Amino acid sequence: MPRPSFAADVDAFTAGPGWVTEWGYGPVRDVLAARADLLVRLDLPRAVVMRQVVRRTLRRRLRREVLWNGNVEPPLRTFFTDEEHIVRWAWSSCARLGERVEALATTVPALSVVRLRSHAEAEAWRRGPLAATDTA
Repeated sequence: MPRPSFAADVDAFTAGPGWVTEWGYGPVRDVLAARADLLVRLDLPRAVVMRQVVRRTLRRRLRREVLWNGNVEPPLRTFFTDEEHIVRWAWSSCARLGERVEALATTVPALSVVRLRSHAEAEAWRRGPLAATDTA
């Protein structure tokens, strides 16, 4: 459940210049798409995504890592009982995300979309177009 001020916070954050954010939050997706000039999509194969999600989820649960807002991964058994478990969500959301991004070409034609299909492509893109602005 997002905090009550979430949409207003996103509105204020994206009103200024030079912002970067994740696009997946449904309630503010239209605002983000309308205000963005570039969307970078890391479009990894489902097998890669699932391997990463499962490893990360197991690591976080076993180490009882505290995540954002004090959250922790739930017990592993919830994979079987919680329809919104992160692993189940990752599996079912792969195709939907691609469809949403492709729909932007129609609804927001001025938005440039960069599609990167591997970590190597992402790193090469970061070293190319982003190298001039890289502060790391």
